[in-house]
Amino acid sequence: MTPLSDRDDENIRKLLLECGQEALVLSAKAFEVFEKGVNDYVTSVDRRLDTRLSTAFEQWFSQDGVITEENQASKQLFKQNYDRLWLIDPIDGTDDFIGGKAHYSVMVGLLEQGRPRAGWVYAPAREQMVWGGAGWGLFHQVQGSPARLNPQPPPALEVACPIMIGDKDRRRYGEALCQVIQQQHPPLATTVQFLSLGSFGLKVIEVIKGQAGLYLYLNGRVKLWDTTGPIALAQAAGLTCCDLEGQPLQFEGEAIDIATLTHQQAIIVGWPDYVDRLLPAIQQAVNQVLP
Repeated sequence: MTPLSDRDDENIRKLLLECGQEALVLSAKAFEVFEKGVNDYVTSVDRRLDTRLSTAFEQWFSQDGVITEENQASKQLFKQNYDRLWLIDPIDGTDDFIGGKAHYSVMVGLLEQGRPRAGWVYAPAREQMVWGGAGWGLFHQVQGSPARLNPQPPPALEVACPIMIGDKDRRRYGEALCQVIQQQHPPLATTVQFLSLGSFGLKVIEVIKGQAGLYLYLNGRVKLWDTTGPIALAQAAGLTCCDLEGQPLQFEGEAIDIATLTHQQAIIVGWPDYVDRLLPAIQQAVNQVLP
């Protein structure tokens, strides 16, 4: 069952395409960069697109809550009793955008009764759009027209062990992960490979497409607008979405910091076989590194 009408879906995709193309054009021009916090940046382009996206969604879905990354006041809506919340990230992967790289995206996620229901991820520099949700399906744009996206399994673990992991997590946990995986799974001694991209959403899509067996996120900074859309896509693809204890990811209650909307759980998104076989090694490696 689709979570919204065909017309609403078309409107969302059209708006994301327009915003993404605007970001692509503006990336080649001068723009301002501001520091929100330690190693946390926002650009004038983020703010411009944030306003455009929030205005449109508030008009289209006036009965729902609309929370965007750059509108601090909108975070208060999470405390209210909305059945549906729209989580919007105008540019996911801002560091890549600032650096002139291609791995950034415009993202929208729909949270319905505390669960990811649908997601849209558009990467303009890669000319890639993926959308869908559980019970709806997975889709991508092919020559300007929607088409089904069939998830592609990763290589068998005995052949390769590609793991998607951010640069910060790789620097902190990479060595321990390699050591423990090789200890617990000797045949994988030469197959562990770490991959990374800027955007959370694009990392998840690479797992859906089988370029990595799982995505591991440990540094505790990811927020609801980063995750809602991509996790909806991952669930539609049949991936496992869990924390370090193997418990399902939660999008409400104590699992979310109410002030910042930051996830309190570590995040693992992966193909079931990879998660089942590698989770004990991941747990041990993290415990070795943490004080």
